[in-house]
Amino acid sequence: MRIGNIDLGERPVMLAPMEDVTDASFRLICKEMGADMTYSEFVSADALIRNIQATTRKLHIVEGERPTAIQIYGREVGPMVEAARIVEASGPDILDINFGCPVKKVAGKGAGAGMLRDIPKMLEITRAVVEAVKIPVTVKTRLGWDHDSRVIVDLAERLQDCGIQAITVHGRTRSQLYSGEADWDMIAKVKANPRLHIPVIGNGDITSAERLLKAFENSGVDGIMVGRASIGAPWIFRELKNAVSPGFGPVLNDADKFRLIRRQIRESVDRIDEYRGILHIRRHLAASPLFKGIPDFRATRIAMLQASTLADLEAILAYIENDIYSSVVN
Repeated sequence: MRIGNIDLGERPVMLAPMEDVTDASFRLICKEMGADMTYSEFVSADALIRNIQATTRKLHIVEGERPTAIQIYGREVGPMVEAARIVEASGPDILDINFGCPVKKVAGKGAGAGMLRDIPKMLEITRAVVEAVKIPVTVKTRLGWDHDSRVIVDLAERLQDCGIQAITVHGRTRSQLYSGEADWDMIAKVKANPRLHIPVIGNGDITSAERLLKAFENSGVDGIMVGRASIGAPWIFRELKNAVSPGFGPVLNDADKFRLIRRQIRESVDRIDEYRGILHIRRHLAASPLFKGIPDFRATRIAMLQASTLADLEAILAYIENDIYSSVVN
């Protein structure tokens, strides 16, 4: 699969863009685990052109994580074009446009998946951004606004006509948010359109190697993007890559996974500061499958998620690994 001049190989597996999740440190870890391509957190066009520090920080790319896409969102042509040029100057391999975020504070204002209610404006923005930059432009979107307006097959073709070089389709409508199951049959229809010539990347509910292989085989997509299943579990990319490329890398044991979690914590603190870095990492700790299924874990879990210093958090993780995890889980 190729996006412009970027060769991602056969059946690439990618890290999806996720707000408050896919910072540079996490992206690099996922890349080391096997992700063929990584995507930034959502970058607000309006905030970027106002030079908001928290937003400009999202443009930082670690060389080891490449190829990397930076994803922008907005609802007006002018700011999106200006933001696209700023992003291009920061040096990503690809510029991705977010037409899929379903959360109210984005979609409710007409950006992200909100654009699915104004297709002409979506196409106008896409065309203008493509013309404004020299790097490949891609789009991530959903099936449609709701069940009665699943327009993705036609929409993908119209976006292709605007000049994008790949499309990622999340197999849900905006109205579904993240409920129900992703509709991979609809994603397969996008890929089966004989007039569509750009790569199609599927996204939604890829939580295991078994689901990954089934999605590739049944939908025919060129690549697959993994989102929520990677939160607190960057090692999922090792498992997925071993499924599509047997022998890709050694399987990680529990001690390896604890080391990765500790690395995430340290790098989050180093990137921001101790207090905010720990706040940021709590989402990963809360979601991590490493702590699922441990009996009588509630009090320890609460302590872990309420720890406010690096020393306290390290001590709790050491207790979990050495005094609880090794005896109960194994």
